[in-house]
Amino acid sequence: MAVTTKELRIKRKIRQRFKINKTIDGRYRLVVNRTNNHIYAQIIDKNGKKTILEASTLSKEGKAVVKNGGNKDAAVYVGKTIAEKAKAKDIKDVVFDRSGFLYHGRVKILADSARENGLNF
Repeated sequence: MAVTTKELRIKRKIRQRFKINKTIDGRYRLVVNRTNNHIYAQIIDKNGKKTILEASTLSKEGKAVVKNGGNKDAAVYVGKTIAEKAKAKDIKDVVFDRSGFLYHGRVKILADSARENGLNF
């Protein structure tokens, strides 16, 4: 039986999460998830049990600003929004968790947008 792309992403996610947990050093974790129609970002506390902040194209503000939630403009919006919310709560240093998604396209654009707006990772 062939391995599906979802199973490959889950393998990458587990492998990456193991490396992140070894080097987290008390920083918050910026987790990114994407679907065909939307993109999501959330900042999780140091223990990995509570979501501190979130931004997505499904929020009321996101729907008003972004027409299509599954494109590069949406990724820029979500990256900028999560960085501004983090700045308001004095969160500067985070660990970037791409949840097994490859670091290109919308995931990379979200990361670049968050960096430009003040997050360090």
